[in-house]
Amino acid sequence: MATAAELAAVTGLEVAYDARLRETFAGEWQGLTHEEILARFGEQYTAWKRGEAVRRGGGELETEVAERAAPVVLDHADKLPDGGTLVVVSHGGTIRTTIGRLLGLDPYTWESLGGLSNCCWSVLGEGARGWRLQEHNAGTLPEPVLGDDD
Repeated sequence: MATAAELAAVTGLEVAYDARLRETFAGEWQGLTHEEILARFGEQYTAWKRGEAVRRGGGELETEVAERAAPVVLDHADKLPDGGTLVVVSHGGTIRTTIGRLLGLDPYTWESLGGLSNCCWSVLGEGARGWRLQEHNAGTLPEPVLGDDD
């Protein structure tokens, strides 16, 4: 919410807050260091890293995060005027899973999108067959990409 507030201050635009864009709830993993998670939940962590559907610490599945966050993006995108831009601010895990869902990727492959560094962003746009990932984990303003698909 703090990042969205900073963007609003720079742009003068209003922020619409939606709790469905919150970070993944990781149950008993919440607040633990990486080392503590490995020590207390090693098997669960290993299964999660293999791509298995794991409720980390009894929390949310990645698919559940995408199921709550993607509709927020779709709803706001549907309300945009032609040529409009929607900025969605959230946490890295929520952003990655939402992008995976919007692109129609198999949840097993969402990890291949990689993490999102602090203060970086991803850019999605309209493609000929749905959403298209134009930039990911970017730190500079997007430039148009010339391709053979108009």
